[in-house]
Amino acid sequence: MTMTKASANEDNTVKDSPVSDNSVARQERIVAKRIFSKSVLGLISLFMLIPILVVLFAWTQPVADIWTHMREYVLPQVLKNTAILLLMVTVIAGSIGTALAWITSMYRFPGQRFFSWALMLPLAMPAYVLAFVTVGIVDFSGPLQTGLRDLGISTAIPSVRNVWGAGLILSLAFYPYVYLLARQAFLSQGRRAIEAGQMLGLSRGRVLFRLALPQALPWIIGGLLLATMETLADFGAVSVFNVDTFTTAIYKAWFGFFSLTTAAQLAALLIGVVFIVVLFEQYWQARRGNAVIQGSNRRLEASTPAKLAMTLLCTVVFLVAFLVPFLQLFYWTAMNFRQDFDARYIDFVTNSLMIASMTTLLIAFLAIIIAWIKRQYSDKTTKLMITLANLGYVVPGTVLAVGVFIPIAWLDNQLIAFGITSKQVLSGSVIVMLLALSTRFMTVSFQPIDRQLQRLTVNQEAAAKLLSDSPLQRWHQVVLPVLKPGMLTALLMGFVEVMKEMPITLMTRRQGWDTLAVRVFEMTSEGMWARAALPSLLIVLVGLFPVWILLRQSDKNS
Repeated sequence: MTMTKASANEDNTVKDSPVSDNSVARQERIVAKRIFSKSVLGLISLFMLIPILVVLFAWTQPVADIWTHMREYVLPQVLKNTAILLLMVTVIAGSIGTALAWITSMYRFPGQRFFSWALMLPLAMPAYVLAFVTVGIVDFSGPLQTGLRDLGISTAIPSVRNVWGAGLILSLAFYPYVYLLARQAFLSQGRRAIEAGQMLGLSRGRVLFRLALPQALPWIIGGLLLATMETLADFGAVSVFNVDTFTTAIYKAWFGFFSLTTAAQLAALLIGVVFIVVLFEQYWQARRGNAVIQGSNRRLEASTPAKLAMTLLCTVVFLVAFLVPFLQLFYWTAMNFRQDFDARYIDFVTNSLMIASMTTLLIAFLAIIIAWIKRQYSDKTTKLMITLANLGYVVPGTVLAVGVFIPIAWLDNQLIAFGITSKQVLSGSVIVMLLALSTRFMTVSFQPIDRQLQRLTVNQEAAAKLLSDSPLQRWHQVVLPVLKPGMLTALLMGFVEVMKEMPITLMTRRQGWDTLAVRVFEMTSEGMWARAALPSLLIVLVGLFPVWILLRQSDKNS
């Protein structure tokens, strides 16, 4: 009897061993997959983080003579101008964006449906384009003052080529960030906030300042922080206005003093300012949460004078921030097309399309990998590495240009020292530009892909596993159909952002390798506003695609 039981136990052990072995093998595969995924994510994060670390380590190599000059003659003015620009953008862009968001989301007035989307069109026009068109219009020889003189009006218009003019133009260029987020917040409140306030005996004005604004404040500040980060990163607009900021100082230190170290140290100071802004952004993003549209949002009626005032305000902002500059670009392009367009434009367009396509495909591929790893693992280490991989978007292009060029130049020198090559082969190639642009715009591709991937439910994944054992087949039949809208958005937005980027392409290109954005800089730096119109118009027309996508998404969420 005992022997029979022992034999039975042995039989059970034999029968159970394959199951146990399969379980152990499965656990080993899971661990190996986890290690591999974390390693890939770590490499991508390090790849994105290297330019920032290089810039920060530049402080270990002080350049005393140049820094004495910078400290006495450059930094005081740079800090003053930067502070003025940030203050102006905060006040003007915040006021315009919030006011327009409130009236277009809450009131019915002539043109309300048109202005609700048209007021976002300035996002398609780069700040440097709006800057040089404005200067070209209001200059002494521009159409505005020429027209006034023809009418016998000799009143001189004050020069706008100063920090105040730059602050106003940057505010008009960046107010849509505030407008978009504030409008989403007000739409989420709907009539309920006003009805609740009126039940308490408050007027509509008091409802706005005592109820609606406090609830929407995290969203408004989120938009303001985006606008201030864009202000810190701006290079082209401040160059047009001859205003020295950190970005122009970095450019001059590199190409004026021929000191990469000084440029990197200035970039490190700018990173410090940017990170302070990022900390505020993270704080307010945590407070913002997710707005949920509640019920119907019928428009409020206002008095006839109030309706006319709303229409007038929207019209003035739309005209100044988009329509007039856009029509002026068309006019300049038509007048100078035969003179300006030549064989070089084929190279400008080809180079722009090539670098934009290469960058967009690279960051879209990396974004899919990062988003998929994020979906599989939710631990703190993974979240930290994903944050680091997307950190480049808050870093100005001038900083990344310096941070990427330094290690590439060092690698070139090592290749020469070991006799592998006799000249620099990497520093003057497209590789530097590609790496810097990829670091800068990774999050532009990651965000829409990540949001779209979140639509893939756990049940859909489980059903896909039951239907097929092949991971590639599951990706093709289940995951890719869900990802397609997000991938299209990521490709379009990444493409346009690279097309518009000026400082990275300007600072890292090889001599003679120009893009449309570089052509704009070259013409505007010589004061040839009309000849900068053709490349600018091409950039603006391409930029309308992602704005249209944003509008569609906004309509779906409102």
